[in-house]
Amino acid sequence: MKTLKNHTLLYDNECPMCAMYSKGFTKWGMLDENGREAFTEISIKNKSLVDFHRAKNEIALVNHTTHEVAYGLDSLLLIIGNSFPLSEKIARIPPLYWLFKKLYSFISYNRKQIIPSKKDQTEQSCVPDFNLKYRIGYIAFVAFFSAYILSLFSTKLAPNLSSNFFRELAVCLGQILWQTIFLKAYLKDKIWDYIGNMMTVSFIGTLLLLPALMTDFTSAFYMMYFGAVVFIMFLEHVRRCKILKLNWIPTVSWMLFRLTALACIILITI
Repeated sequence: MKTLKNHTLLYDNECPMCAMYSKGFTKWGMLDENGREAFTEISIKNKSLVDFHRAKNEIALVNHTTHEVAYGLDSLLLIIGNSFPLSEKIARIPPLYWLFKKLYSFISYNRKQIIPSKKDQTEQSCVPDFNLKYRIGYIAFVAFFSAYILSLFSTKLAPNLSSNFFRELAVCLGQILWQTIFLKAYLKDKIWDYIGNMMTVSFIGTLLLLPALMTDFTSAFYMMYFGAVVFIMFLEHVRRCKILKLNWIPTVSWMLFRLTALACIILITI
């Protein structure tokens, strides 16, 4: 690997994804051994060069030779392009660059809903701005993906239950609507953070269902497997509510809807 010297990447050290790939850059020699710096431990020199607010939304790369700063996708392309020039050239082709930039923003603006941190409440925390467009996009993505996988898994639970994407999508959207109406007055300005975290819980549960789609066992096995997945989702929901400093109300409401939806589906199959 060709090392990009005299540069410092300011990464969100409270984001496991950011910590992992930034460490990879130094481990693989794409940046100097000291070529990354935690956002919460930013030096006075680097803080004077970067747009501190913008760096919370887009990871910053400081060039200590020219004192120029690249942000977001551009900072990653500079690092990758230094070792793989062709990759950067391809990524900078206008349609691809637009797509990658949107993908970067989609992940960056939702990263605290994907992996929350107990330290996100401090002023120095690297917490991105709330972006309604990308939050709704994330919620919609998880809802459609979960509905699709659940429509396939439902036939494993009950052979006489047909695969119905729109039925599962209605359940997913119903959960969002239920929690929003029931909890809006309680959660207030935390409602979007909570809904984002709730959708991540659904996303985790959906991913856990994927291996079962590749097997062929009895309905009883899939019932037990599904129950285990729901229990894992329950524990993760509780954990995330604690991080958001919420009590048991959101979890109770979440479980009430799940049980109600399950009862309705059972009635359909009888």
